[in-house]
Amino acid sequence: MHLRIAIDYSARDAIWAAADRMIRSGSLSRNEFDRRLRSGRGESDEVPDVDFLIRTGGEQRLSDFLLWETAYAELCFVDVAWPDFSETDFAEALATFARRERRYGALAVSPGTVTSAP
Repeated sequence: MHLRIAIDYSARDAIWAAADRMIRSGSLSRNEFDRRLRSGRGESDEVPDVDFLIRTGGEQRLSDFLLWETAYAELCFVDVAWPDFSETDFAEALATFARRERRYGALAVSPGTVTSAP
């Protein structure tokens, strides 16, 4: 498990900086963009994308936090503030995550359900 805590972080700035570096270098592949985005933040290519994001304090937004890396993350919003977030709160959040069906952007498939966007 990897834990990320961001202080004074801007995903938009990281994305713009990576795009700027690619445009200047002439490299425009998706893989190269992802590599440059991660390296611009001091990460290696081995840092995985976020699977589960817990937002404490009752806010229900990402607030410019890891926008690229949370594209397919499951989100959990809790009313407990970070300093009071307990081991029990964490266990409850993990239990919520365990009950979710990870589809990575695909629609749920059940009888009579449309599985692709128009």
